[in-house]
Amino acid sequence: MAGTDERRAADRERMVARQLEARGVRDERVLAAMRRVPRHLFLPAGHEDEAYGDHPVPIGEGQTISQPFIVAEMTALALSATPPVRRALDVGTGSGYQAALLAEVGFDVVSIERLPSLAERARATLAAAGYGRVDVRVGDGTLGCPDAAPFCAIVVGAAAPEVPSALSEQLRIGGVLVLPVGTRSLQDMVVVRRTPHGLERETAGACVFVPLVGEQGWEK
Repeated sequence: MAGTDERRAADRERMVARQLEARGVRDERVLAAMRRVPRHLFLPAGHEDEAYGDHPVPIGEGQTISQPFIVAEMTALALSATPPVRRALDVGTGSGYQAALLAEVGFDVVSIERLPSLAERARATLAAAGYGRVDVRVGDGTLGCPDAAPFCAIVVGAAAPEVPSALSEQLRIGGVLVLPVGTRSLQDMVVVRRTPHGLERETAGACVFVPLVGEQGWEK
């Protein structure tokens, strides 16, 4: 067991060095979190050896866990909120890995997943990995969680055709919403910031995510 743990830790170190630092990820909080969170625990049985590869991995129900670089970038953008670490909303719980990273860097995390089977599995994995304080809910992520708003950061792990107004409205002043926006096959990573004067929007590069299904997203 000790040998396996050491090997997994070495895998995470290589992932951070080769996939994150080599591509310009500099936020030490994010790098430290990526070293600590055991990504292999968030993959389906039999896929653990794929955990630290430079690619997304299927997790069932037509969903994926994003490649490490993308998750690191989104976490760093979440930390650019002002104030940087308070309550965060993770839309599209999936495996629970993004929620774990947000918790690891200090956020109080609410995570919402439309598929009950994934939510149940993620809740159990998060608890086993030491992140049982993450509040995992089942619902339409495009509508956010009004009862827990406002959020200083909202991270969306699936692609929307447009920025859901329900999510941008749940940002506090200084808050940031990070999500892929575009077609079903190709998107841009969009960053929406709520300022005292309204919303500001910028893009942070091309990406490819599964569709965000819901009232303010795509139809099934």
